Amino acid sequence: MSDMRYGDYLALGSILNAQHPRSSDPNELLFIIQHQTSELWMKLALHELRAARDAMRADDLPPAFKMLARVSRIMEQLVHAWDVLATMTPSEYSAIRPYLGTSSGFQSWQYREIEFMLGNKAPDLIKPHEQTNIYAALQSALDAPSLYDEAVRLLARRGLLNDPAVTERDVRQAHQASEAVAQAWLIVYRAPREYWELYELAEELVDLEDAFRLWRFRHVTTVERIIGFKTGTGGTGGVAYLRKMLDVVLFPELWKVRTDL
Repeated sequence: MSDMRYGDYLALGSILNAQHPRSSDPNELLFIIQHQTSELWMKLALHELRAARDAMRADDLPPAFKMLARVSRIMEQLVHAWDVLATMTPSEYSAIRPYLGTSSGFQSWQYREIEFMLGNKAPDLIKPHEQTNIYAALQSALDAPSLYDEAVRLLARRGLLNDPAVTERDVRQAHQASEAVAQAWLIVYRAPREYWELYELAEELVDLEDAFRLWRFRHVTTVERIIGFKTGTGGTGGVAYLRKMLDVVLFPELWKVRTDL
C-alpha cells in the first residue's frame, strides 16, 4: 500500500480514457464529460440515499441528517454541471447530435433510481430498460419503499400517524398526498422542541426536494437553450416532457404544512 500512487488509487487510467468521441467536433468532449461526471455524482447520491433510508428505518436519525444534507450539496454540483453544458451553442450541438444515435438522458438508470428513491414511482418507467442488464436492479428499486415512505412509517412509529392506507400502501406507486400525514407533520412543526428529530428530518427532506427541483429546472432551461423544442434524442419529448416533470411534488405534505401553520 505504501507505494500506491494517486492515479492508481483513483483508477485515473480507466476514468480519463473513458471518453470516446464519435465525431471530429471538439465540443463533443464537453458533452461526454458533463454527462459522465453527472453519473458519478448520481452514484454517490444513491449511495448516500440508500444509507439514509437504512438509518431512518433503524430509527437512527442523526447519521441520516448528515447523509441527506450531503445529497442536497451533490444536487448543487449537478445544477452547476448544466451551467458548463449551457456554454454549448445550438450550432455546436447540431454538429454532434447525429453521432448520438438513439442514446438519451432518459435512459439514465441512475437518474431513474434517484426518482424512485425520492418517491416518483410508476411501473411504466422501467419499461425502456426491459432488455438491459440493469432491469432487475430497477425493478428492485421500484419495489422498495422510498425515502419518504420510511419517513411516513417513522411518523407512525413515533405515535403521530395511524393510517394503514398510508403506511401499508403499494410502494410501487407514487405517494399520494394524505391529510393524515399532513396533520402528523403539522403536529411536529407546531412543537419542534418536543419532536426535534422529526422536525430536523422534515427540513432536510424539504432541502433535498428544493435542490432536486433546481436540478430539474436547470436541466429544462439548458435543453431549451441548446435545442429549443425539438424532439429529444431517442424520440423523447424533450423540453415538453421535462417541463411536465417540474410539476411533480415529491413530499406534498411538507409543503402543505407551510400554508397550514
